[in-house]
Amino acid sequence: MLAVQLNAYGDPIDNIEVVDIPEPNPPRAGEVIVGVEYSPINPADLLLIRGYYALRPTLPAVIGNEGVGTVLAVGPGVTNVKPGDRVIPPLSSFVWRERLLLSAEGLVPLPATADPQQLAMLTVNPVTAQLLLSEFVDLRPGDWIVQNAANSGVGRSVIAIARDRGLRTMNIVRRQETADEIMAAGADAALVDGPDLVARVNAAIGGEAIRLALDGVSGQATATLASIVSAGGFIACYGAMSGDQPAVNPGDLIFKQLKIGGFFLGSPEHTSKFPGLTANGARLIESGKLKIPIAEVYPLAEIKPALVHAQAGGKVLLRIGES
Repeated sequence: MLAVQLNAYGDPIDNIEVVDIPEPNPPRAGEVIVGVEYSPINPADLLLIRGYYALRPTLPAVIGNEGVGTVLAVGPGVTNVKPGDRVIPPLSSFVWRERLLLSAEGLVPLPATADPQQLAMLTVNPVTAQLLLSEFVDLRPGDWIVQNAANSGVGRSVIAIARDRGLRTMNIVRRQETADEIMAAGADAALVDGPDLVARVNAAIGGEAIRLALDGVSGQATATLASIVSAGGFIACYGAMSGDQPAVNPGDLIFKQLKIGGFFLGSPEHTSKFPGLTANGARLIESGKLKIPIAEVYPLAEIKPALVHAQAGGKVLLRIGES
């Protein structure tokens, strides 16, 4: 069967190839065979290829952080899923292969009518968004949050999940056309970054408090969030799209008594929460409340042009098997 293999850490194009690997063994007790359908190319995948991610498998290795597939066969004693059920493999199951052997523990059937391409992106972005909105500040319906990277998969998931919870989102973007798209997607406010941003944010929210800021950019963007978030607020750093270290004005940090913390989805403390968060994300996808724009879908054999596209921008999916 076909799979995408990483041979060395470094440049994604030079070190990735499509290979033929052995079929998985038949499922034993408590195991299932899953035929993988779709998988996104996420920033975490690109970081892993370059050797910068927290996870460093022994090479050569099949990679691929998340995806969706259909149960093809089950081993003795498996009752939670059956052949034909669509499921989400656990995070970092290395899914860029046509079929894989998994433990059945924790697998749950997904809604049959939900879009499988959207379900393929369920494990990382919607789960991250839900945890970001729950783990740091006790938010109540009507509360505001502010975020950068609003047009990313996490950012759009935050907008949909916040709206579902009755929260309001202030979204910082770089272009007016992006602001218009974000508003159409359900944002409560979307403003283009600029020197007078803080004043425009305050005018837009009528002076109400913003106790949580979500930072997926880092660098000076962190300082911008620190200038916006209210006294005693929290800045949750989950990404560094700028490639720069987070910067914060000491006056904001000290006099507003802000708190700053990091978030890593792969932390073991989150694992037990995945089934419930995944089920909730699937509900939002099935209802149409959560939909991430997809730039292009490439067959597995075209992994190199897919990686080029993913590095240039836009959400790219791999079509690994038939849906």
